[in-house]
Amino acid sequence: MAATDAVTEIHAGSISDFDVATCRLVSAGGREIGIRTRDGEFFAYENVCLHQGGPVCEGVTVGRVEEIVGPGGESVEQRFSEESINLVCPWHGFEYDLRTGALVTDPTRRLRRYEVVVRDSEVYVRV
Repeated sequence: MAATDAVTEIHAGSISDFDVATCRLVSAGGREIGIRTRDGEFFAYENVCLHQGGPVCEGVTVGRVEEIVGPGGESVEQRFSEESINLVCPWHGFEYDLRTGALVTDPTRRLRRYEVVVRDSEVYVRV
């Protein structure tokens, strides 16, 4: 690895500082990175929506809407998924898969993701 490719770890807090409703922000190299947790996993993305640059990581997380189809192919109901969770940009409602950063309407487009490391109950983001 070249000297310019060195990885830096930014301390984001203790595990106990995180909950599913909260985004923690850290700054690194002029970038703002948002860290969220869900089901014991941590996810870190650059806090920039692909649509118009809004603070995407500061949005809410919601279950993806699932349609329940009856035996005749008719729509029976809609519900929020417990497993597929989306991060919703607070500016215009663009939704991203929390686990992958993929834009729901075009999965080929993704938020810039960062690796999260947990060590001794402390959370770090690698940049």
